[in-house]
Amino acid sequence: MNRNHQFEIERQVSPDSHVLYLKGELDLSKAADLRAAADPYVAETGRTLVLNLKDLQYIDSTGIGVILSLLKARHVLKAPILVEEIPTKIQRLFDMTGLTSFIQQTSNYAN
Repeated sequence: MNRNHQFEIERQVSPDSHVLYLKGELDLSKAADLRAAADPYVAETGRTLVLNLKDLQYIDSTGIGVILSLLKARHVLKAPILVEEIPTKIQRLFDMTGLTSFIQQTSNYAN
């Protein structure tokens, strides 16, 4: 495993949404970073929470677990959450783990 992997989260706020752009490798060592970045927006039900995965290169089961917990939390609050621009290799993982059926997607990204 590459110990020098990078993970970044960029935030964009608009009147209608909070967009988190995930970049790099999301694994056990970075899952808490995603949780910390998303938590302030989870309870803000007046805006859609959007996860943009266009530049996500890798995700492990811990990262998938964080995304699933965000989906569940927003569902309980009846608040919208979208996942957009999912790379093909990440989409395959979501399909295999059953996560796809819980995701509302705006678009897919093929790479």
